[in-house]
Amino acid sequence: MADEGLKDRLARQGEDALGKLAQDLLENPLVNSAITRAFSARERAGQAQEAALGALNIPSAADVERLTRRLRSVSQRLEGIEDGVDRLDGRLADLNRPGDNPLAGVEERLRAIEATLSKLSADVAALAGAVDAAPAPVPREQERLEVETAAPKTRTRKKAAPK
Repeated sequence: MADEGLKDRLARQGEDALGKLAQDLLENPLVNSAITRAFSARERAGQAQEAALGALNIPSAADVERLTRRLRSVSQRLEGIEDGVDRLDGRLADLNRPGDNPLAGVEERLRAIEATLSKLSADVAALAGAVDAAPAPVPREQERLEVETAAPKTRTRKKAAPK
């Protein structure tokens, strides 16, 4: 147990010493400027590398990564389309099975509907012919039953007497 306490204390002291050393190094203007120059040089080198690869028509790592993401997206879409086509193929196979054709009943119903429609259209044509037919002539005896309207009386103006 004493060894573990000693070990923990040494580890803690070592961490504190490393933290203080790192803090001192970062506060040192010479080290701080060297780190800043190193990072800016690294950034400029990356830009120069991308420009050189672009001039040689060679894709950069960013281009390859972007293309990889795009290819994954297209692949996922294609898998979705394939799944949809598989489902549709299964449904078509179910419809084309000889024993379980659900369309057989539909075809019979359509034939019955067509027969009913043709009968109805014949009935409508017969009714239309009956309606369009000329009225039967009125017997002569009934002609006299019609009431004739009197001609309207015309008004005549009275002439004014001469003055």
